[in-house]
Amino acid sequence: MKQMEKASSYEAFAHVYDTFMDNIPYEEWSSYLISLLKKYGIHEGILVDLGCGTGSMTQLLAKEGYDMIGIDNSIDMLEIAREKMMDSSEQILYLLQDMREFELYGTVHGIVSVCDSMNYITEKEDLVKIFRLANNYLEPRGYFIFDMNTEYKYKTQLGQKTIAEDREDMSFIWDNYYDENEKINEYSLSIFVQEEEDLYRKYEEVHYQRAYSLEEVKEAMKEAGMEFVAAYDAFTQEEPKETSERIYIVARETFQANKKYEAIDEPNQ
Repeated sequence: MKQMEKASSYEAFAHVYDTFMDNIPYEEWSSYLISLLKKYGIHEGILVDLGCGTGSMTQLLAKEGYDMIGIDNSIDMLEIAREKMMDSSEQILYLLQDMREFELYGTVHGIVSVCDSMNYITEKEDLVKIFRLANNYLEPRGYFIFDMNTEYKYKTQLGQKTIAEDREDMSFIWDNYYDENEKINEYSLSIFVQEEEDLYRKYEEVHYQRAYSLEEVKEAMKEAGMEFVAAYDAFTQEEPKETSERIYIVARETFQANKKYEAIDEPNQ
């Protein structure tokens, strides 16, 4: 590496995201998610994917026949998601919105959020906001299904560990630090992308995720007016264990007299 330029840009991270996430078995994960959706009676209709990123899971759900809406707060991630859609027959509505403040045209059959997007919500009051919005926009007795990394995973698999990987034209160094008091995991990511034969550009990202106990999630649901239905050790039909690294949680809409379905005239996309 003869020369190196340094930059900080979420745009660059978006464009290498799929490369470094190619170890995630999206098709297997989507099969599991679809099995949960169908278990709870959601066989068709409109689904929202909160924190959809570059749309990998959103597209797989669309291929299953669901009418998909993908929501993310990164314009660069959504640009890639829209590029992927151009190469497929599925039509997906992508909206540039913060999942803590998302707005929809009306009610939907279900809402999903996977790949630990909900762990990026580091304040419990924001978790309550998301559940309140989900409850507002779900059809009667509709379901919100999402996954979360567990504290066990942050403590034993991620925290205080460095992960590095070298590819043909790019590489990354991923430092993790987990604060057990604050229950916050800090991801410090350095990405090196080859632009010319002897020139690499460095991009830096810092991300934060929070570990929630299942009881904290239940409390947030209750405060928001949603009903807790079930929790599963990821990719099984079993209850979470102390050693579960990822869990799936199912919440159900409950009717509230003050629910409002405020349509967007021009969605922010």
